[in-house]
Amino acid sequence: MTDEHEGQRPEDDAARLGLVVVGEAAALHSGDEAALDASEQNIRDTVDEMIDEPLTDRQEQVVERLASAGGTLTAGLGGALAAQTGRSVDDVLEGAARSVVWQQRLADQRRGAERDPGEHDGRGEREDAGGQQRDRRDDDGRDAD
Repeated sequence: MTDEHEGQRPEDDAARLGLVVVGEAAALHSGDEAALDASEQNIRDTVDEMIDEPLTDRQEQVVERLASAGGTLTAGLGGALAAQTGRSVDDVLEGAARSVVWQQRLADQRRGAERDPGEHDGRGEREDAGGQQRDRRDDDGRDAD
């Protein structure tokens, strides 16, 4: 008997779930019922594809609600950040999705460095994936870079 999830890494699953949450946030901001329905179905499909053994009905409902709640939080925070920075909610959520993908790439790099220590810088520092999203202006409003 083979495990269909063998070889899949937790980082990949986490990134996939993160993108599902951002998708839920985008659907919530769109206000489109069809988009909300599709997002909820995407949550269910993603959970079903990621589990090794069937969940009980209650477990499945809890996981779906957690993903939905994550989307609600992301939508609220994305809206607040958009209002504060003068950017669109779509831009903020796109940045959140990029951050999820960036974290996955960093995990890949760390994994590669563990396999080939000669390519690792040895600092052991964790990259701040949100850093590319931050406004880089000094106190006078000029670009700090």
